[in-house]
Amino acid sequence: MTGGEHTDLFVSLAVLAAAVLLSEAARRAAARLCRGAYCIYLLEAASTFQLCCCTHELKLLGETARVELAVGLSLTFTVTVVHLLTFRGAACNPCGALESVCRGGSGGGAAAALVACQFGAAVAARFFAASVWSLGLSDVHARHRRFGFRCFDPLGGTLREAAAVELACAFTVQAAAMHVHKVDEKLRAPCVAAVITGLVYTGGSISGAVFNPVLAFSVQFPCSGHTYLEYCFVYWLGPVLGVASCILLFEKIIPFLSGKSTIGLEVPAAQKQKTQ
Repeated sequence: MTGGEHTDLFVSLAVLAAAVLLSEAARRAAARLCRGAYCIYLLEAASTFQLCCCTHELKLLGETARVELAVGLSLTFTVTVVHLLTFRGAACNPCGALESVCRGGSGGGAAAALVACQFGAAVAARFFAASVWSLGLSDVHARHRRFGFRCFDPLGGTLREAAAVELACAFTVQAAAMHVHKVDEKLRAPCVAAVITGLVYTGGSISGAVFNPVLAFSVQFPCSGHTYLEYCFVYWLGPVLGVASCILLFEKIIPFLSGKSTIGLEVPAAQKQKTQ
């Protein structure tokens, strides 16, 4: 890497750190000042904001700075571990809210409010990223500012191929989340992060490997190349079907074939932490 590339990388690392610290401050303030069920909404918003801000910066760094593959994957893995260790049970994914409703863990109104907080944080993250980029702290940010913060078609395949990748990625992450409790507690976050990093490497060139509807809304939907409806098909329908099919397979089909009952089966909340 050249000197300029090193500078770009260090600036992006500083932006990532700032997003995490800002979100952590919001989480701690929420934990101290808020009591009862409302606290979860603030935690969800702060964690979703962190997820989207970091992904915006990583995407820009990967697409514009053209960092080496090993560096990009290392950053993805490290940031994902940080997310998993700081989210405090927040799902940062509408699929988690839908899953809770289907399991009877929450009502439709509570789930709708949670999803609204997630999308609100996703929009806020988009504006935060643009505000940081407008400062021109690095050559990457300055170039992106000159192009009006535009992003281009994120799909490297057809709509069906991209939707299939998002479905497969969501299925895999959900499966990892449902079975990670079998791993030593200290290794759970690195294991899930390794799975996510592998999926980003495998499917990133086709769909971006986002597998999170609210994250895609913040990062991919503003890009040109396709309509909102087409993006909904890829980034919303694909992940929802992936999560649903994973739960159906592991909690209904396999237990049915093995003769085991699934009545009362619940996945611990710690296993529901999902990120990109």
